[in-house]
This record gives sequence, C-alpha cells and structure tokens, in this order.
Amino acid sequence: MHFTGLLLAISTFIIIGVFHPVVIKTEYYFGTRPWWLFLVAGLACVGASLCIADTILSAIVGVTGASLLWSIGELFEQKKRVERGWFPINPKRKAQYSNHKEQDADDKAHCSSLKEQDSCDKDASHTNEQP
Repeated sequence: MHFTGLLLAISTFIIIGVFHPVVIKTEYYFGTRPWWLFLVAGLACVGASLCIADTILSAIVGVTGASLLWSIGELFEQKKRVERGWFPINPKRKAQYSNHKEQDADDKAHCSSLKEQDSCDKDASHTNEQP
C-alpha cells in the first residue's frame, strides 16, 4: 500500500487548521503589521521546498509556504471581520479600526454636548468594548 497521498492530505489539513487560529491571534494582538513576516516565511518555505529531494517533506514544506502566503490575505480579511463585529476587538488597538474611530468621535461629540466631559469620557471608554 502507498500512504503518500493520505499522509499529504492529513498534513495539509493540519497545516491549514493550525494557521486559522494563528491568523486570528496575530490580528488580535498585532493587527495587520506582521504581514511581511508571513511573506518572508512563506517565500522561504516555497524556496526550500524546491531544494528538498524527499517528495513528502518537500510537499509538506510547500504546503506550509502556500498557507503562509495565503495567510497574508486572511490577515487583512480578519481585520474586516473584526470591524463587522464577527470577532472580538482588542481594546488596546481599537483606534486602528475604521468603525471605532467614528464611534469614538460620536461619543465625544455627545459628551461635549452634555458638558460632562470628564465623567462621560470614563463611561465612553467602556462602550466600545465587546465581551
């Protein structure tokens, strides 16, 4: 029996499964800034796969490289998913999202009209956070 195809299928499934939470956590903690790390690592893996003589190892490294390159697009898509409210926003980075900048400006405008800026700022800081 030949298990090469099955081994590659299982490896591909695991690699893709690992990169899904990696993209989510990367966007949550660092935003889209580390996209170039995915690019460098992806190109390195693709290049390395061309130099590896073993078919199975070459394929696994190539799939890893392709997944790293695909993750660049997913990183930017993840930012859009966070802006839509599908994923939690990192409260330390909420100013980096377009919809939260507008919401913060609306909160400040509302507070200035109430002439209770100090107490309102404290209240507004908690309105944009998601549980």
